[in-house]
Amino acid sequence: MQLERTKTATTKKSNKNNIPTIVLMTRWHATFRCKSRLSKDIGAYKAAKVQEKLTNHTIGVAKQIQKEGLADIKVAIDGIGIQAAKKWAKSNKIKTVALQGPGNLGTKMKRQFLKTHFEKTITHKIRNPILLIGTDLPSISHFDLIQAIQILNNKEMVLGPSIDGGYWLIGLSNKLINPLCTWPFSGIDWGTDKVLKQTTRLASFNQVDYQLLQTKNDLDSIIDLSPWIDYKKFQLSASSYQL
Repeated sequence: MQLERTKTATTKKSNKNNIPTIVLMTRWHATFRCKSRLSKDIGAYKAAKVQEKLTNHTIGVAKQIQKEGLADIKVAIDGIGIQAAKKWAKSNKIKTVALQGPGNLGTKMKRQFLKTHFEKTITHKIRNPILLIGTDLPSISHFDLIQAIQILNNKEMVLGPSIDGGYWLIGLSNKLINPLCTWPFSGIDWGTDKVLKQTTRLASFNQVDYQLLQTKNDLDSIIDLSPWIDYKKFQLSASSYQL
């Protein structure tokens, strides 16, 4: 009986070491530090409150995945110092937080893939898939993340397309992480409607087997709020806006 319990515990530990890491890329929800486009429409204070709600929603969805033992989660934040970030992470029961660092989006994503991979290596964990997600999606769900994780069991890359031509999720398999392929992070016109198209073109050129998730809409401007509020009678406050 004792042997059987020990074997079960070892199996669980092995499975835990195999789980992917989900990195949440977000900006600090302070006035004038986030949602610049939305700020022009509704004001910096209200835009910051939207950012805060979006971040909390995404963290909540990711935490559920972690609670089920399906992934580790990490937050990569911009617009705040590391000590303040750690204090915020502790209050939100987030074990791992890092700064995104300087550079364009491609540079920041590449940095997080490299750092996360290195962290797993030094803790003697098996090199596993890594997924990066944004925090601009009120509609992101438990199912979306489960589906992305499952896809990486059979595919080398998974992408979550966004309506604006970019993507809200990118996941890379072990094969593309060790060593990390660089083509998804260079030669891309970041911030344009060409990001997804250029990324998939490079994937095909490099003979990478990838799959797309459901297309979603990032919340960046006042028009993006219309599915959740009455646009003609628009009034937004911290208390009235609900995800």
